[in-house]
Amino acid sequence: MIVAIDGPSGTGKSSTSKAVAAQLGLSYLDTGAQYRAMTWWMLTNGIDVSDASEIAAASGKPAIVSGTDPEAPAISADGADASGPIRTQEVTSAVSAVSAVPEVRSRITELQRTIAAGAEGGIVVEGRDIGTTVLPDADLKVFLTASAEARAARRSGELKDKDGKAVADLAATQQALAQRDKADSSRKASPLKKADDAVEVDTTELTLEQVVECVVTLVEQAAARKAERLEKAGQV
Repeated sequence: MIVAIDGPSGTGKSSTSKAVAAQLGLSYLDTGAQYRAMTWWMLTNGIDVSDASEIAAASGKPAIVSGTDPEAPAISADGADASGPIRTQEVTSAVSAVSAVPEVRSRITELQRTIAAGAEGGIVVEGRDIGTTVLPDADLKVFLTASAEARAARRSGELKDKDGKAVADLAATQQALAQRDKADSSRKASPLKKADDAVEVDTTELTLEQVVECVVTLVEQAAARKAERLEKAGQV
């Protein structure tokens, strides 16, 4: 089973995807972390992330390695653990510009397809263009949405200082999310959008447990349909 879960920031993609994968015994891939790792590597190595040509020239250099255990997802760039650094505001502010460069998307998309193809038993892949570009033949495509207010509240709640106190302003977070949505939806290379055959799930009024239950049901139904198709094909 290959499950594609797309949607903008703050809709619960990561939490839902990890929980669904863990519950069903599937692998898990956070594609956003790969773009963040690429961005972090470029910032660390002095690449001008405002220069698309410089980004393109450097896009093939770092070795981006993703762990696929939903219980302990990991990401590294050139052997350095990037799981913490990629969540900084500096990376968050630059990732849209880096991920919009076609050479970056081509490199990361190829990596994502290789990981999905090699996942034994199946995988849940979360991102922004999985169902439309990366894995258009996925067995199930889910597109998560939520109100702007709910998304901002969730995202601002994730940003803490070293003492565990919230550091993000709700209004500023909502504005930043709107800017990220516009950048991701308007880029020429694999823009953020719902696949025509994706199931849309609005998470605004749902708890995480309810969203996970909904998606697990969708996966089980898709698996049953796939098994039926394979059985019929075997009888022909």
